[in-house]
Amino acid sequence: MSTTDIITKMDNEGRLHRVGPDGGLEPVEVAPVAAMDEADIVAAAVTDADNVPITPEDAARLRRVPRTKTLRRALGLTQEEFAGRYHIPLGTLRDWEQGRTEPDQATRAYLRVIASDPEGTRRALEKRQI
Repeated sequence: MSTTDIITKMDNEGRLHRVGPDGGLEPVEVAPVAAMDEADIVAAAVTDADNVPITPEDAARLRRVPRTKTLRRALGLTQEEFAGRYHIPLGTLRDWEQGRTEPDQATRAYLRVIASDPEGTRRALEKRQI
């Protein structure tokens, strides 16, 4: 059995063209994709072997996405700035963001405080202790 490579290019209007052996371009007709309603989409997803639905058992095994990184980025801070501003060891912050460890319950509460009032938390931490 032999294989044939077909080289195509797309023009500025989004039309495909086959590149011939001499470098000439020949238009390629592409049939439009049929419209799908919600039921068709769900049926296609369920029957897709590469997209098996997640079972509750699978969900229990999955790791949660660290939200620390989302919070830090929402505040527009680098890891160094966030760690310094909120008195969190930089290595610990990196471990949380890379999923190596997770914040404990007290730290999750602290992160919620930061998320709800980042400037108030910063000001409170900057005050001199008596």
